[in-house]
Amino acid sequence: MTTSKLDISRARYWIDRWDRQQEHYMPDREQRFEVIGDVLTELVGRMDPLIVDLGVGPGTLSDRLLTRMPAATIVGVDVDPLLLALAEMSLGSPRFRTVNADLCERDWLDRLRLHRAPDAFVSTTALHWMNREPLRALIRTCAAALAPGGLFINGDHLYEGATGSQLDALGRAMTARRAERVGTACSEDWEAWWAAVDRAPELADLVRLRDGGFAHTVHDRPTVHDYIAFAYDAGLAEAGIVWQYGDDRVLVGIR
Repeated sequence: MTTSKLDISRARYWIDRWDRQQEHYMPDREQRFEVIGDVLTELVGRMDPLIVDLGVGPGTLSDRLLTRMPAATIVGVDVDPLLLALAEMSLGSPRFRTVNADLCERDWLDRLRLHRAPDAFVSTTALHWMNREPLRALIRTCAAALAPGGLFINGDHLYEGATGSQLDALGRAMTARRAERVGTACSEDWEAWWAAVDRAPELADLVRLRDGGFAHTVHDRPTVHDYIAFAYDAGLAEAGIVWQYGDDRVLVGIR
């Protein structure tokens, strides 16, 4: 997965730059990470949880959780080989590994080769790329796989979904105002980060492996209400929003 041209210091450089890029869109991103950690700390019933990070990317959520939960084991799943390589080089250890799999494929869970039922599925800023029916199937798979009392936790931009919704417009505006106040509005954005990656010599092999990236066509975007309904339909006992600022929310489902 990794390349000889990329060392750990450069991997961490690109991950740190990724964090700043993400804050362009999520000025309270670190607080969102803290909330996800709080939920796990409060509700996971064991000191050594097995956690699956859905759409792990370069591993920024996993990094925070591994620090906060020293006995946890995390399996990160993603379809992007470049982001997985950054995560592996930065975090690879007996407590963290990655799997290249597409969450829209039926066999993604089997490919993780988990040794027991996971205590939690977590995700942050990843599942918004999924259309309604693939998301429904994903949540159903997660709910069936969880250990008793297990958790499904998702932090993302989530919306009411009605055309012309004033609440959705307000949520976006509040997030934008917050970014202006804390100074992240002028941070590097998504397109600029990827353009820089494409020019980086140490990432050239991974850029070729990535082959120009992945097209995400979202034509049937789930609403926040869909997430909750899918969680209940999948058999989870409870589901709801536990934190929100603007359009940024953390949703929790409990088996």
